[in-house]
Amino acid sequence: MLKTVRNAFKVKEIRDRIIFTLLMLVVIRIGTELPVPGVNGEFFSNWLENNVGDSLGFFSAITGGSFENMSVFALNITPYITSSIIMQLLTIAIPKLEEMHKDGEEGRKKITKITRYLTIVLALVQSIAMVIGFGRQGYLVEFNALNAIMVVAALVAGSAVLMWIGERITEKGIGNGISIVLTINIISRIPSDLSSLFEQFVFGKEIANQVLNAAIIIAIIVVVIILVVLLQGGIRKIPVQYSRKVQGRKQVGGQMTHIPLKINTAGVIPIIFAQSLMQIPIMIATFFDLGSGDGIGAKILKMLSQSNWCDPSQPVYSIGLAVYMALVIAFAYFYTTITFNPLEIADNMKKQGGFIPGIRPGKPTSEYLTKILSYVIFMGAVGLIIIAVIPIFFNGVFNANVSFGGTSLIIVVGVVIETIKQVESKMLERNYKGFLNI
Repeated sequence: MLKTVRNAFKVKEIRDRIIFTLLMLVVIRIGTELPVPGVNGEFFSNWLENNVGDSLGFFSAITGGSFENMSVFALNITPYITSSIIMQLLTIAIPKLEEMHKDGEEGRKKITKITRYLTIVLALVQSIAMVIGFGRQGYLVEFNALNAIMVVAALVAGSAVLMWIGERITEKGIGNGISIVLTINIISRIPSDLSSLFEQFVFGKEIANQVLNAAIIIAIIVVVIILVVLLQGGIRKIPVQYSRKVQGRKQVGGQMTHIPLKINTAGVIPIIFAQSLMQIPIMIATFFDLGSGDGIGAKILKMLSQSNWCDPSQPVYSIGLAVYMALVIAFAYFYTTITFNPLEIADNMKKQGGFIPGIRPGKPTSEYLTKILSYVIFMGAVGLIIIAVIPIFFNGVFNANVSFGGTSLIIVVGVVIETIKQVESKMLERNYKGFLNI
């Protein structure tokens, strides 16, 4: 591994890209510590501490603590991620955007431009909502128009700068810019979370308990990472045979290939969608100080909160976990269905003289792909649920609360694998041994 890293730094282009990426990540971490003017950071940090069990814990993780510090990068790249998902869905739903997407590089540039504008709009809406919600509770130093505008401008500008940095890493760095920004934010929180776990379950205990508890913590983390790697790398290969064609005096085609269907076809999108849908009422109630007391509304909010799931003393709130699982499966089918078109693939195969052995071209092929896809989606969704529920279970039963969980690990492992593959491909172009061939 070290030899491979040294080989990477011997290539000037790759070395420059790696150094540029590292410098950009340093800028991001510095920006995470720069406070927004006009915000009482100490009061805000205390407020977040009391609400960390909800969606705010995950939000704090993917923002790398900038939300907790209420820095200029508090919104981070979440508006860009949301706008990208929205544009991806609209590209399927709106024919004009779909044509633009199929236009090649020029069309994709237009869609990227629209995504940037939508990012700024979403950042503006989110920052205004935060200022109004927190301002009413006294978390701003002075809740007046001038101070509110200043805070909104700082938050929107911070999100725009991070979007720009992510695009520059993609262009001049090692690629996957936005994903790398998200990953470094999550990784930055892992040491403090591990420290909290060890302080809670290891330090101060008897020697035998220390060893046992430390081994259990490490084993759980390793098992989750292995599950993530297996889920991310798992594919179902559907064999495809291409018929032979005569071109001049030569026969071409006739080769055997396959359609790779990823087990986790939708990535972490189903979990993000499910979490967002369930946590929106909690976020609104938290910002505007609603849902307090012991009424039905408060109980429903507790049921939607992950911090109350798998709690043996309050099993009724685990109904929310069942709802969460159902939403993950539903969103997995929904997202994959709109991004993977079996009919289009079947038509393209037919035009190119390809067919699945034992299946007739055309509609039967489309129906076969749809059937296989439904099984694959379900398996992927179940895998996502298992990975996501493991940290929730230990949080509910043992109160082992951490900001990173299964979702975060899926993001980190997926991005690391993809980034290594990109660096490897650049190295292989120059006859160097890659990261994945050691």
